[in-house]
This record gives sequence, C-alpha cells and structure tokens, in this order.
Amino acid sequence: MESKEQPKTHKRRFWRFFTLLGPGLVTGAADDDPSGIATYSQTGAQFGYGQLWTALYMLPLMMGVQEACARIGMVTGKGIAAVVREHYSKGVLYTVVGLVVVANTINIGADIGAMASAATLIVPVNFVILMLLFTALMLILEIFTSYRNYARILKWLALTLLAYPITAFIVKQPWLTVLKASVVPHMELSFAFLFIITGVLGTTISPYMFFWEASQEVEEAKENGTMQQGKPLIHWHSIRAMRLDNNTGMLISEITTWCIILVGATVLHQSGVKDINTASDAARALEPLVHSFPHAGYLSKLIFSVGIIGLGLLAVPVLSGSAAYAVSEAVNWESGLNLKLKRAQGFYGVIIIATIVGLTINFIGVDPVKALVYAAVFNGVAAVPLLFLIIKISTSDAIMGEYKSGLLSKIILWVTFIAMGAAAVAMFYTVGKGLI
Repeated sequence: MESKEQPKTHKRRFWRFFTLLGPGLVTGAADDDPSGIATYSQTGAQFGYGQLWTALYMLPLMMGVQEACARIGMVTGKGIAAVVREHYSKGVLYTVVGLVVVANTINIGADIGAMASAATLIVPVNFVILMLLFTALMLILEIFTSYRNYARILKWLALTLLAYPITAFIVKQPWLTVLKASVVPHMELSFAFLFIITGVLGTTISPYMFFWEASQEVEEAKENGTMQQGKPLIHWHSIRAMRLDNNTGMLISEITTWCIILVGATVLHQSGVKDINTASDAARALEPLVHSFPHAGYLSKLIFSVGIIGLGLLAVPVLSGSAAYAVSEAVNWESGLNLKLKRAQGFYGVIIIATIVGLTINFIGVDPVKALVYAAVFNGVAAVPLLFLIIKISTSDAIMGEYKSGLLSKIILWVTFIAMGAAAVAMFYTVGKGLI
C-alpha cells in the first residue's frame, strides 16, 4: 500500500509546485529573448570562455532584484510607476517612465528585426514584409486575446532553448577549463570587453523586467481575489510562494544563459568565428546538434529560427506591456492585459505606439543582430538609476511596512547597483581614454 501511495504523493507535490509558478517563470522565460540570445552568443564567440563566470554571479543579483520588484507589487497592490507617482516628485516619475519606455522601444525594434532576420533563413520572404507581419500578429494577439492563453502556447516554443543545453553537452568540452572559467572572474580593461559585459548585465537584469513582474503580481492578486478595495491581502506564506516562483524562473534563465555562452565559445570562437554579424552566423552555433543529418545546416537554422521567433512573440508583448503599465500608472489610466480595448484605450494605445515606433527603428540601417546587442547595452545603462529607485522603495518603512527588504535583500540590491554602475562607468571610461 505504501509503495502505491508514494508515487501519488510525489505527483501531487510536483503539480503543487507548478501551480505556484506564475509571473516569475514568465519573466525568466522572457529574459532569454532574442536580445539575450544574440548578446550571449556574441559574448561566447568574441571572448570564448572569458565571460562564462557572469552567469553564476548574475544569478543571485537577478533573483534579488526581481524578488524586490515582485514584493513591491504584492505589498502595495500597485505597479512600480504608480508607487513612484504617490511617493516621489513628478520629475522622478517622468524620468523613470521615460527610461523604461525608451529602453523597451529600442528592445522591441531589435527583437522584431531579429525575428524577421531569423525567418528569412527558412522562408524566402522579404525582410520588410516579415517584420510587418510579425508586428501585426503580435498587436492583434495582445489586444484581442487573453495574454495568459497566448503565453501558455508560446511557452512551448520556448522549449527550443533546450537546443543550447543539449548542444553544450554533445560537443566535446574541456570541462576543467569550463568549470574554472565559470567560477573565477576574468576581466579585461578594453572597450570591447566592457561593452559586451554591460550588454550581458543589461539583457539579464533589464528595466522592463522590474516593471513587468511588479505589475503582473498585481494582476495575479486581482485575478485570485486577494485584493479588497484596492488593497492586497498579503501574508508571509504568499511572499514565500512568490520567492519560489521567482527563483525558479531566474534559475532556469541563468542556466540557459550559461549554456548559450558556452556553446558560442566552443562552437563559434574555437572555429574562428569571433563576430556574429548575421542570424546565419548565430545559427551555426547549433550545427553540432544536427551534424549527423544530411541537411544539418538547414536544420540548425530551423531550430534557431523557431526559437528566436517564438521567444520574440513572447518577449515583445512583455516589453510593450511593461511600457504601457509604466505610462498608465504614471497618469492613472486603467491598465491590464485582462481588460478589453474599450476599457483601457490609453493602455493599449501605448502598446500600439511602442510597437510601431520599435518597428521603424529597423529602417535606420542598423543590422538586426547588432541592434540586439546595442539594445542590451542601453538596458544595462538605463537599469542603474532604476535600481537605485527600487532600493529606495523596497527598503522604505512607509511604503513596505513589515515587508520591507531585510539585510540580505539590501546587500544584494546594493551589490547589483554598484556592479552595473561600475560596468557602465568603466565602459564610458575606456571611450574617454581611447581604449577602444
């Protein structure tokens, strides 16, 4: 009898664990968007194993920042922009919202371009036509369908990311060298090195993630009926469940990051490809996965393209949605992806404008793959002042009460702020000193 009950108990625990996963898991999945894949691939191709250690050291920072953002949403029942509107000056509010909207719009444009560029590897359709089709598809789905159902479907496409861990373990690796590079930090005082490391930080600890997860925690509370008269009913067990969700999402995200850098280093860097200029260059990293097939080159492009397109379809609505949350909360508009267009015209208007402006960025002549890395670097710089504000909010007695950040949270947040600020300053320093 005991042996029959045991599997059932394990099954119940397994499904109970997955029912706790929500905004944290989606945020972690969206973090490995096309911009992330391009930046991590470029890192591995350009510097080999030199920046492999960043995945390990970014994990606690990423967990700490996103936990603080989610906690702000849960405790206040408001998104970050709404909290800033209530407790800080208009100058601070408009600066914060401006940074998020600009960073997200650039990222949207880069992701749309990358999706179209990846699609041209497998279908003989004009690049511009593909961009227009993807843009229209995402706007229609985001405005007229439930994002929860939309994301549920697209998360299956995110499974294509498994191609990177599988490739990492198929290829013969110098594991002692890899393990050492994963633990022992390596630094170079050059613009190229600091530019990419700023991009790695920026595409991992991104401004849009701060606003998205906080707002999604509010959406979850409304949907679950734990909001009464605009105030959340919160307990420490809710915080613990959120932390489990958040940490799971961030862990999966960083394992994927490590694998993408490793594959880029082993497959591309060691074969002499040190600069990724096209989607085709990036797709070559997956060729060892299908090398025994007759059409290995095409299959690697297919896997890469499906992954980029699927993650782009998942990430662009997150980017435009977080921008819309920020603007709507700043001016006190109705907001939420669960609302119909008629009830939240301003909210959806921001989504439409941010997506279309992002689309137009692709017509200024920047290569789609390079644009992804530039977007990541911009995020790395923009995140610094936003992190300072998150520290101020999450540690405030007046705003957070008994749920304010404890000592460990404060240490992680300040270390993240200093690390990202130092990377950005060092990058600009090398420009000033002519070390490019």
